[in-house]
Amino acid sequence: MLRRIFAFSLVAAALSAQTVIPNVEYSNVGARMEMDIVKPDHASGTLPAVLFVHGGGFRRGTRQGYLELAKKLAGRGYVTATASYRLAPRHQFPAAVEDVKAAVRHLRANAGRYGIDPSRIAAWGGSAGGHLVLMLGLTAGVAEFEGTGPNREFSSAVQAVINYYGPTDFTQSYSKSVDAAEVLPLWLGGHLDQNRRIHQKASPLNWVTPAAAPILSVHGTKDAYVAYEHSVMLTERLLAAGVEAELETISGAGHGFKGADAERAEAVSFAFLDRYLKASPAQTKLLLSDHGPRGEILAMDWPSGKIHWTRKNGRGHDVQSLPNGHVLFTIAPEKRVVELDEKQQEVWSYSEGLEHPLSAQRLGNGNTLIGDARTGKLIEVTPDKRVVWKYEGAHLANMRMRNSRRTAAGTTLIAEEAIAKIHEVDASGKEIWSWQAPNGANRRAYQALRLENGNTLISISDPGEVVEVRPDGTVARSIAGAKMDLQFGWASGMALMPNGNLLIVDYTGRRVVEVDTKGKLVNEMRTGERTFASLDVVR
Repeated sequence: MLRRIFAFSLVAAALSAQTVIPNVEYSNVGARMEMDIVKPDHASGTLPAVLFVHGGGFRRGTRQGYLELAKKLAGRGYVTATASYRLAPRHQFPAAVEDVKAAVRHLRANAGRYGIDPSRIAAWGGSAGGHLVLMLGLTAGVAEFEGTGPNREFSSAVQAVINYYGPTDFTQSYSKSVDAAEVLPLWLGGHLDQNRRIHQKASPLNWVTPAAAPILSVHGTKDAYVAYEHSVMLTERLLAAGVEAELETISGAGHGFKGADAERAEAVSFAFLDRYLKASPAQTKLLLSDHGPRGEILAMDWPSGKIHWTRKNGRGHDVQSLPNGHVLFTIAPEKRVVELDEKQQEVWSYSEGLEHPLSAQRLGNGNTLIGDARTGKLIEVTPDKRVVWKYEGAHLANMRMRNSRRTAAGTTLIAEEAIAKIHEVDASGKEIWSWQAPNGANRRAYQALRLENGNTLISISDPGEVVEVRPDGTVARSIAGAKMDLQFGWASGMALMPNGNLLIVDYTGRRVVEVDTKGKLVNEMRTGERTFASLDVVR
């Protein structure tokens, strides 16, 4: 009992250490609209914010219904707000959408006053409020929903959405809802048969794009007011568009969660907000070469997966980070190697005599090492495009060769993909070392990297594996391979991280993984339709 009382006193103290600012006017278009704001006291720095939007069939309900939950979330280090909005039938669609967008703009415009980080704002709503927060997450930048309220110079976009059982397709609402036929015509200005176009325009499902905010939907399977299928359809469409989306299914729950169901929904929601709004762990910026259908290189944060920019590469293979934000990459269909500046503008290229450039590396002397898989030739060219070194061989031609890299000692490591063999040649073109994977005739090698300890990292397939090979040819360590702790489809590109961990592209498994020095999985990202070949760490 003492333990429970002590725990309760800690929670009570956390909740009490906050300030409630009531009746804040955020808009006055058609009617005075207000919100109540809850600020944690004694917070250091700016905090993420969450806007709560109440339900009530678009025609009733009050913002105070979410006030206790807003206080609870404020106790976890968020600035929270509960907002009123114009109600039907006097105010019809899109009035309520315009209001909640104005509410977000108010928070962002007054971020300094409330201690908010304007880049970290989420929205959370239930039922009709769930619909409205979905519209916030799906229609950022859609001018027709912004209305004429204040702070139009600020964005109404949100960075995450929590939707409790909100309707997502009004054209599907009538058949499986006990009150849709009564509620929706009041808000949408007519029955579905009279006004299908507005039903479609007001449906979040029809506004899904790849630019949508991450969305968590929480829905009970026995909901008689908004069918569970609404959240299923939305989540499936979001995932198909490449949007971060989750569905928490509460079996047997109806419309409105109580008891253990409410606790479960809150716990999942708190974790979702922490994941997307709390300060992110330190990110490492990567460059990746997508050899898949999108055919582009991209700059991305790791491990968050946030993409900064993309540039078409014609489904090329290689990419390298250069000083001052420059990038070197291959465009095989154009038979070119290209350098971009920090604004992704082309500043240098090379194409003379190339048939299928598959690898490219900017060397310390300013020259560029290029491997052409069609001709089986490697060349080193100067900035003014003079060839100062060349190596070629029939065993590398006709697409038998993959990545090549110059070592610190001035030798060159070449992956003969066709038989999973690595060749090391010196400046004279003499082969001074080689290694072939066991059963090499049935495996494929993509890349070799020389480590500071003199060993060589090699990525191979069938099974997907990264091996560290000593100069005497023995294996110092193996990552994945036939072991069941980690499995790759085909290990291709690799890059060492500043912390000593290793990034590996699982080419056919369509994922990027980070492993520590012992080969243990640290982070993983599934790449969806993307099929990365190579990657590099921006230093």
